[in-house]
Amino acid sequence: MGASYLLAIDVGNTQTTFGLFDLDAGGVTADDGLVDHWKVATQLGRTDDELAGLVGSFFRLARVDLDDLGGVAVCSAVPRFLTTITGMVERFTDLAPTVIGPGVKTGMPIRYDNPREAGADRIANAVAAYELFGGPAIVVDLGTATNFDIVSDRGEFLGGAIQPGLEISLDALTRSAAALADVELRVPSSVIGTSTVEGLQSGAMYGYAASIDGMVARFREELGQDATVVATGGLATLISPVASSIEHVEPHLALHGLRIIHSRNT
Repeated sequence: MGASYLLAIDVGNTQTTFGLFDLDAGGVTADDGLVDHWKVATQLGRTDDELAGLVGSFFRLARVDLDDLGGVAVCSAVPRFLTTITGMVERFTDLAPTVIGPGVKTGMPIRYDNPREAGADRIANAVAAYELFGGPAIVVDLGTATNFDIVSDRGEFLGGAIQPGLEISLDALTRSAAALADVELRVPSSVIGTSTVEGLQSGAMYGYAASIDGMVARFREELGQDATVVATGGLATLISPVASSIEHVEPHLALHGLRIIHSRNT
């Protein structure tokens, strides 16, 4: 078998996602060509040897030979961990990883005051959203933080907004209020909670959904036109049923963006 697989690595503040793509498979959705995917906790103390062991076990689970790896693409929201990732790739393969950052062709103009400040994960999401759905588009990335990334109808990254993530907000509330206990994140039976737990769940779920819908409305107003809304991130499937503005959910949006950007640089 020839070298026909791409390992895409999306390093987030809380979790790192690995995706294995079959480069010979085309497709127009984020899952097309995706052989398998895995998530691990982002731990700064991990060494490149530990990461290599994890990746090796992932390949064995997927029944793919490491020798068939034809490329690696990385985006990272954690600069310190990026060094470990690239060290692992360079030590255990003969490949030069495609790392989203200055000098890498993304195919997307970045209309930020300082383009170097635009997060690599945000660029990967924006590139994938435009490829899959066209523009204008609004990406809502529901992770440790919630990122709103705006793509113009001409495929430009315009910027967006960043707000504390749902879990961070809820954790801060329960830590600061002694009478409030930790609750399971789920949609309650009613917006009007009839217990403290349901009240917290309603505020968290419906309140956060309303925040997303409100931000989307403001973005559309400022753009002066409609825009497709795509949700991604660990909480996307949880929030999307109660956020009326979300039209599409693509859990692997950043991985798809990495696949596209890798192809543009090889």
